[in-house]
Amino acid sequence: MNKPILISHPNKAKMIAHRGLSGIETENTAAAFVAAGQHPYFGIETDVHRTKDGQFIIIHDDDTFRISGEHHIVEETDFDTLRSLRLMDKSTGTVRHDLVLPTLSEYIRILKHYDKHAVLEIKNPMEKADIAEIIRLIREEDYLTSTTFISFDWQNMLHIRSLLPHQSAQFLMEEWEDDLPDRLHKHQLDLDILWKCLTKERVKRLHEKGINVNVWTVDDPSSALSLCDMGVDQITSNILL
Repeated sequence: MNKPILISHPNKAKMIAHRGLSGIETENTAAAFVAAGQHPYFGIETDVHRTKDGQFIIIHDDDTFRISGEHHIVEETDFDTLRSLRLMDKSTGTVRHDLVLPTLSEYIRILKHYDKHAVLEIKNPMEKADIAEIIRLIREEDYLTSTTFISFDWQNMLHIRSLLPHQSAQFLMEEWEDDLPDRLHKHQLDLDILWKCLTKERVKRLHEKGINVNVWTVDDPSSALSLCDMGVDQITSNILL
């Protein structure tokens, strides 16, 4: 497969490329971001970690083994070591010398070039000062208005809301909790939730509170169409468009 699977729906959600167009290219690489940029996605999602020496690098896992074949704990490794790794091609499993872990700024610059919305997951709990530095780097690229922050860590979300009271931000969840609409509404946060957790009634409750709903990670066209029937606002996918 060398192109996304198109879905059509009268109430189609905005489509987010998960870790770039990771159904085709190695996830969270410049190649995956460029591939997504060349298709009509609304946004491109990625993951950012803090390195041992206080820099920021794009990778999903806490360990580099799955994508490089070498074991390095990201947050216990310096930036130069991580940057020197060469990653494996998604299709062949062999090392490609053009595939490296991107910097946060490189990710933002690719999205800016293609005019795509950034959906940035802050991985693991971070100090408020580190989140402030991430914000500074994105502001330096003049791209904050085109960025949504997401995280599974509630304290990360509170840090973001404290630093940026009106910024687009979605709390990541993998299960439904009945107090979610009220909790999110209190802090003016949106939701990014495992798609299987939703029903039409739950989407309605969230929308009644003014909460936008993103879902992850949907690769089955029929499931995506059902979610569009429910009225979700965004769908995050490895391959659907």
